[in-house]
Amino acid sequence: MTLKPTDGESIRVYTQLERGRQWLERYRGKPPVFACILGFTETGLIPGISAAGRTPEDRRYTAIADAEFLMDGPTPHPRYPLPPLDAGASPVLISRAAIEALAIPVHLFDTGLPQPPSVRAIDLGGIPARCVSTGKAMDLETVEHLLEQGFRWGEQLAAGGSYLILGECVVGGTTTALAVLTGLGFAATGKVNSSHPTCNHTQKWNVVCRGLQRSGFGSEKSARSPLELVAAVGDPMQVMVAGMAIAASRIGGVLLAGGTQMLAVYALTRAIAREAALPWQPEEIAVGTTRWVAEDPTGDTCGLACEIGTVPLLATQLNFQTSSYAQLQAYERGYVKEGVGAGGCSIAAHLYGGWNSQRLLREIEVLALRKVRMECNGS
Repeated sequence: MTLKPTDGESIRVYTQLERGRQWLERYRGKPPVFACILGFTETGLIPGISAAGRTPEDRRYTAIADAEFLMDGPTPHPRYPLPPLDAGASPVLISRAAIEALAIPVHLFDTGLPQPPSVRAIDLGGIPARCVSTGKAMDLETVEHLLEQGFRWGEQLAAGGSYLILGECVVGGTTTALAVLTGLGFAATGKVNSSHPTCNHTQKWNVVCRGLQRSGFGSEKSARSPLELVAAVGDPMQVMVAGMAIAASRIGGVLLAGGTQMLAVYALTRAIAREAALPWQPEEIAVGTTRWVAEDPTGDTCGLACEIGTVPLLATQLNFQTSSYAQLQAYERGYVKEGVGAGGCSIAAHLYGGWNSQRLLREIEVLALRKVRMECNGS
């Protein structure tokens, strides 16, 4: 089922229209807090699985480089430069432009990276996940620990603003999202997105099938717990954000900033809350992404959101067609699309800053120009 999006210059509600409109009105003009959850899965090292870094070695450091830019902005000699892409620019430019201009508080969380970021991040004691295809991505004890950390930090951060933006940076995360959604019983095949201009559905599905078969979950809904599912085929970000969303929703709003990955997190959140009979407020949660994800012709984000149900899918209408930067124009050809909370931070710029899409584009281009000048001065 495809729902016609509501009209609006800056933000559109694509699914659960009334609930989405109510969420937007409830938090219009309210100050947000942004938490970016960093993680790693060896799935991201599979050749061709992701375009968030030209080579597998580049992708090993994508989250670390994005974290540095998110916190420091352009610098002449970054310790971890943003990785080269086949086309486009890291979505962290979008997030950084919004949080810098609007002074949105930012918190970084390391749920399991190959090495610590160069900027201050809260180490949660997680570990990088093994490849989805192993069917043994993480130990169950690690998953349970990260869930508890999510409860703790979700409650703590929700007290500091009216709503909490939860973003992520996990290369290969749309593949782990497909695995978790399938394990939860959703028909997600062919619906997820990718940083490639044309989603590599077959490659993702082959990886996911091997992992589900080896883990014993198979392609049908399993009676085993959602935490066991994440341990088998998930990544460390997913369960941390699920815990944060449950706890934060009891206090205020939650904007899950991402596309396929955050739809999977919402489905996981609901499954965890149901199994453990945890109190939460699902009406306080929305998924916020970019137009490039919501309208991706090589996936079916809206169809997936409708299948999961109950959660509204929102998207910024930011458009790079008139940008003077070729790296940004590449988004209009399907490259990159989303990441590092770009869609959620854009939505916050509209809601909190009152920006329209043209103002947001200007701020991003100002930041891109600073980056180019820094690189020239540093060379």
